[in-house]
Amino acid sequence: MHKLNAMFIAATLFSGSTVAGENNATGSWHQDDIANRCGDSHYSMFEGVRLTEHQRQQMRDLMSQARLDIPRINVSEMEQLHALVTAENFDEPAVRAQMEKMSRQNVVRQVEMAKVRNQMYNLLTPEQRQILNQNHQQRLAEMASQISEMMPSSAQKPVQSVTLK
Repeated sequence: MHKLNAMFIAATLFSGSTVAGENNATGSWHQDDIANRCGDSHYSMFEGVRLTEHQRQQMRDLMSQARLDIPRINVSEMEQLHALVTAENFDEPAVRAQMEKMSRQNVVRQVEMAKVRNQMYNLLTPEQRQILNQNHQQRLAEMASQISEMMPSSAQKPVQSVTLK
């Protein structure tokens, strides 16, 4: 389980920096589809919610400030991880330590972005919040469906317990 978490975090860090660094003209990143449809990625949470111009400006201001406050991705940390992964001999403790360090930094960034999203959410009217929450539930259902389609059929079946004698 720890390896799976570490792989997911590393993939997230690598993909986030890749997406942030380019415009992604290929359209191969599903994660960015919603953001691209909305224009700016920080509005993807609010897709389908009609915002007033005043709300849009307040959200732009929040994001401008967040760009200054949120810690940047440390490219040297990613380079160190790459060196460990591509080394002739795999050093699991070193990789684990590097990934945990990068994970802690990622958590700090994610918490800061969650604060900004909360501030943006609090700019909404009750009607807008209801629409946002309905859209969120719909996206969760779509994600669950996509995940179940990706899982092999054997993984979807419940595991029967085996008694060893």
